[in-house]
Amino acid sequence: MMDRPPSDGMGTAITSPAIAHSSVETQRSTSAPAVLPMRVAIVGAGRGGTALLEVLHQIRAIEIIGITDKDDSAPGLKRAKELNVPVYGVITDLLRDPTLNVVMDVTGDPSVETVLQQHGPTGTAIVSGQASRLLWLLVQHESTLQTELLHAEKLAGLGSFAAGIAHDMNNPLQLILGMAENLADETDLKTVHAQAVDIIEAVKRTTAICRDLTSYSRRASLQQDGLVNINSKLDEALKIARYAVALQDIEIRKRYQSDVVVKGNPDKLLHVFVNLITNAVQAMEHHGTLTLETTAVAGATHVRVSDTGCGIAPEVLTRIFEPFYTTKPPGKGTGLGLYNIKNVIQHMHGTIGVESHVGHGSIFTLTFPGDPSIAEGTPRTGP
Repeated sequence: MMDRPPSDGMGTAITSPAIAHSSVETQRSTSAPAVLPMRVAIVGAGRGGTALLEVLHQIRAIEIIGITDKDDSAPGLKRAKELNVPVYGVITDLLRDPTLNVVMDVTGDPSVETVLQQHGPTGTAIVSGQASRLLWLLVQHESTLQTELLHAEKLAGLGSFAAGIAHDMNNPLQLILGMAENLADETDLKTVHAQAVDIIEAVKRTTAICRDLTSYSRRASLQQDGLVNINSKLDEALKIARYAVALQDIEIRKRYQSDVVVKGNPDKLLHVFVNLITNAVQAMEHHGTLTLETTAVAGATHVRVSDTGCGIAPEVLTRIFEPFYTTKPPGKGTGLGLYNIKNVIQHMHGTIGVESHVGHGSIFTLTFPGDPSIAEGTPRTGP
């Protein structure tokens, strides 16, 4: 779970980001000037080039200006088109960009390295051979560590689910036990049938609980990102969050635009939403208003999670995305929740921002790149 300071009372509902007293966004830095992304070209679109493309594309500080391969059917070329990375048929065309910083040659062909040395822009670094393989292995290792941190933080937070799970499992199990005891002495077939149906329904409820928790606790899938329905994923997160925090006294407002989708990993997005919702409810001391809002335009998709809780102090707000930073007592928080969320969102080429007013609440806003081909949906509201 993520870490917020304890509540010092209830405030009024947040109706607009304009009331926020303090704000911070992961894409901005108040202490350092903006750094231009490193412009990288990839030569070779086989297995190694495809893997390198996948890893580098997730790093916001790197801009892949193009990829090339002499084999038109190389798998990396198809993947590049899916990622909107330019594909070049001739190496020299790729090298004409004077702002190119680094060329990653993963072909293993000495003749290709010669062409790069002859035609590369002045000052461009050429990484090839074993050096290219070493760099890819290091980046891949860092990506694996991020995935492991996410999974470790998720498992560490499952302890807070125990009470909710026990309560929700106990009710249908008690029902099953009572009806089974009755059936032992029941002779009327209609009564037996009716109670058997009730037992089946109770078993289905316990199965659904197990399915929800299994879905949440498993490792994020390594499959390629796909289109994720954000509204459905938020609803799924609400179902899971109720095992960790009491939602019965929380007013939940859904302001969903219809058919809002983003490209990403569904397992990781579920973790993000469960964490944000759980954190918001904890900040309200289990009473207040939780608002979930989704909007999409051609250029961007926005997800907002708002609460009417205690808010976040300015001195805390500037550090909440740091790894291992927590305001909770020892043993109550890992300090990895928001750090992991930031990494998930940034790997999707999105941003996360927070606006907060002490005593009134907070708004976490996720912004994802939009797909111009996806038409704008229709806003709808829910309870």
